[in-house]
Amino acid sequence: MLNVPNEEYIHLKSIWNSLQGFLDEKTKRLFAGAIAKAYWHGGTALSHSITGLRAASIKSGVDIINGKEEFIPDRQRKVGGGRKKITEIYPELNDELEKLVECATKGDPESPLLWTNKSTTKLSEELTKMGYPVSSTTVGDLLSEMGYSLRINKKTLEGGNHPDRNEQFEYINARVKSFQENGLPVISVDTKKKELVGNYKNNGSEYVPKGNPVQVNVYDFEDKKLGKAVPYGVYDITNNTGFVTIGTNYDTAEFAVSSITQVCL
Repeated sequence: MLNVPNEEYIHLKSIWNSLQGFLDEKTKRLFAGAIAKAYWHGGTALSHSITGLRAASIKSGVDIINGKEEFIPDRQRKVGGGRKKITEIYPELNDELEKLVECATKGDPESPLLWTNKSTTKLSEELTKMGYPVSSTTVGDLLSEMGYSLRINKKTLEGGNHPDRNEQFEYINARVKSFQENGLPVISVDTKKKELVGNYKNNGSEYVPKGNPVQVNVYDFEDKKLGKAVPYGVYDITNNTGFVTIGTNYDTAEFAVSSITQVCL
């Protein structure tokens, strides 16, 4: 380091300390660069000793003062400076992430079966194992940029998740794709909650003439004559067709088989 009088060194250090609360990243580099330029040989080491900035930052300040680096008032760093985005470091990261969530994304038109999305923590762990060290927060940001939205489920009383829970869905999804490729039928079946049959209130609203609301029963007691309706849906995944069977008895196995038989035959 350049040998300067102790009083001069203390004076420069005092100026630096006094300005700390008023300098941004760019003006700090300019201050450090001014010291290095003023003392020339050994000036960078002296400036580093006073400011603690890296040699590259001090050189940037010198280059701005000498006109070798463009001074842009609204930027703290030169164009291209700063930490690179994770997708610039790993250009294939988005593709790898999309592969992981392909089978588990709600609304994905390429996947015949859909189930609960993997968490960002789980995705982060899998990507890290593949050689892409990213945090769960970064994964969430990437998914948002890729057009995925966050959906929250509140079911917590079913019990702990089985360690092979995701693997079983991936197995089912693979089987479905295999069936579709071989022209075999693949259907999805589902029964909804029993609905009261009669003049009962439904949530929601619709436009009707003012002052003429639809009259419904005050109490939601089951009508003993009409009973309840049991909707049972059958959906052909491959052909994107389906229908709903409405029954009046309980959703027994026989009812399910009858519904499936109608859509398949």
